[in-house]
Amino acid sequence: MTKEQVADNIRRIKAEFRQGMNGVASAKMRELGAQYKVNFGIEYPRLQMIAQSFEKNHDLAQALWKDNIRECRILAAMLQPVETFDRDFADLWIETIDNVEIAQYTSMNLFQHLPFASEIAFNWMADEREMYQVCGFSIATRLIMRNVAFNGEAQNELIDQALTAMQDKYPSVQKAAFSCLLKFVSSGADEAAKVKNTFASLQLPQNQYGEQCRILIGEADAVLETKK
Repeated sequence: MTKEQVADNIRRIKAEFRQGMNGVASAKMRELGAQYKVNFGIEYPRLQMIAQSFEKNHDLAQALWKDNIRECRILAAMLQPVETFDRDFADLWIETIDNVEIAQYTSMNLFQHLPFASEIAFNWMADEREMYQVCGFSIATRLIMRNVAFNGEAQNELIDQALTAMQDKYPSVQKAAFSCLLKFVSSGADEAAKVKNTFASLQLPQNQYGEQCRILIGEADAVLETKK
């Protein structure tokens, strides 16, 4: 795709944004703490429809990502071909993700489909930076939902990283880690038993972390009961 074609497609996309802009939704996101350079407030299903009007293209996706507009970034992940998105591009994109919504949508629409998805999931969940961890656990959750198998060592690492992250200083990381571990527990009897055995030796505190652990134990018991 030539530079002129990229620019023309971006003009078409932004014209769609202006037609579908939702000021009420945009204001509500700001109230909830989502800060964007520009936010048209367009609902995700409409963005999916807009993306379907364009073929996936590396140059277009990269240009949209650099624009740093909420809707541009969400579309960028939808339109980026996996084949031309290597680890260097993944590192560049994660460095510029600065809110949970973009972290989750990019993990769902692009990162989880990369051939090295498991590698970046575990690398990023072990990082101390907030958005790296959110992306790492979001990717792992998506892989679990797709029944991508983790070996025993990887499962142990996932549990250890999640338990640590559930006590992180960032609520977004706590939530992503808990959601990931909950999905892991519900994925099978072996996984449920492994998590339950991990908790067997722990003294659970009377706080949010302890309550989340008890929820996980209850989910593990439910899974194991259905397998009897």
